[in-house]
Amino acid sequence: MSKKEYKPLTIPRLSWHKESLTEKYGELVAQPLEPGFGITLGNALRRVLLGAVEGSAVTSVIIKGINNEFSSIPGVVEDAMQLILNIKEIVIRNKEGKPGKMHLKVAGEAAARVADIKADEHLELVNPDHVLAYVAQGSELDIEFFVESGRGYQPAQWPIGKALQEDNRVYLDAMFSPIKKVMFDVEKTRVGKEIDYDKLMLKIYTDGSENPVDAMHYAVSVLRTQLEHFLISAEIPFNEISALPQEPAQKDPVELDQLGLKGIPVDLLLKPIDELELSVRAHNCLINADVKRILDLVNLSEEEALKIKNFGRKSLNEVKESMKAFGLSFGMNIKESDLKKVLKD
Repeated sequence: MSKKEYKPLTIPRLSWHKESLTEKYGELVAQPLEPGFGITLGNALRRVLLGAVEGSAVTSVIIKGINNEFSSIPGVVEDAMQLILNIKEIVIRNKEGKPGKMHLKVAGEAAARVADIKADEHLELVNPDHVLAYVAQGSELDIEFFVESGRGYQPAQWPIGKALQEDNRVYLDAMFSPIKKVMFDVEKTRVGKEIDYDKLMLKIYTDGSENPVDAMHYAVSVLRTQLEHFLISAEIPFNEISALPQEPAQKDPVELDQLGLKGIPVDLLLKPIDELELSVRAHNCLINADVKRILDLVNLSEEEALKIKNFGRKSLNEVKESMKAFGLSFGMNIKESDLKKVLKD
């Protein structure tokens, strides 16, 4: 029996708007999409981003001197209810996704801020300037925080049958999602002579605990995992029979055969590191270290790269994989003068 032939699908190109990309905002453009797929994918991605991306939040607290959320706190301007509302606005980046604890102790006349909190090593506080409460002279505010990870909204997990807890713990409802807002728009775009293909523009706002690129990666992983279980037989290999639309023909780039680097275009090395499509964290670490061009990057050794502030082994492996796709690596030691000579020739 002959194998059925399927028509290919149009594969979209994805690009992030680098100029506006931050830890809290990202704008993604996907084009061209099959007609009608802009709204289909835009809606699906928006719903998954808003409701399925994991985050961490404070789920309970022990505030010294009170045993319920309706108390007043001696020597503190805010009552327990207002303090708890302020606590809910603490933004936490959980490096391991595990539960953790934090502690705050402020004595004397002062504004108790997130920066005053001491957290477990795997918990990072994103908004240190956020004020939790104002403490009067001669008074003290002592709080123990319990942090958990989850998805979406979770109501306060009060133990059943107990009005007051033995350790005076107060339970909080929590919004785990790091996504604050997602907006998308769809326009028509051209593929050859066809003008009814879709262009999807997605804007993602986060609280800073997760950057938009990583949030999108997580959301797509969730969506794909769920959809895979709807397959009732072998998946139709559309990725194999489809391809990116052809771009306009360009002149062949000058390559580095003369330097023993066959197949690597000279102009690629002189382009900014944005071409490597790195994560926001790795990209910003390199830019802050004045590594702005691909040439600057390939001339670093792995040891030199690891000395860059906040650039760890995970970022190193990510950059190595990105460079490998272009035939590049660390420690290439290419002189810019040699590149200019090749271009001149």
